[in-house]
Amino acid sequence: MDAGCNIDSQAKALVAAEAALDTQAEAVAVLDLRAISTVTDFFIVCTGTSARQIGALKDRIEEALAAHGSRVGHTEGSISVGGAHRSITHEFQWVLMDCGDVVVHLMDQEARDFYRLEDLWADAPRLQVPAGHGR
Repeated sequence: MDAGCNIDSQAKALVAAEAALDTQAEAVAVLDLRAISTVTDFFIVCTGTSARQIGALKDRIEEALAAHGSRVGHTEGSISVGGAHRSITHEFQWVLMDCGDVVVHLMDQEARDFYRLEDLWADAPRLQVPAGHGR
């Protein structure tokens, strides 16, 4: 358990995954890395259908974790909302939220298909998110 956090890493991962599902994320995967990595305990990988939705996912996950006494330590990546960043070539949309023992990957479908994180971590067991887990 992280210092200052009221929940363990598995509960934190499930809270974040449920928040993603509540915000209509697609294909939410919770990978348990505890037995195969020293970097983090869990990866959450989910797909947003637009930059705006990826931003909403980030905000909702932050709120849900804060409600359980946890916080996001660092966020990386970018999302482009509006016309200023639009171009003929598509830039991958990928936001990474580092919560210490849980890392959340918010990706558009193109980035998810390209990077295939679930394939890279194919040995990791998947957790099911119980309905109503964090409520």
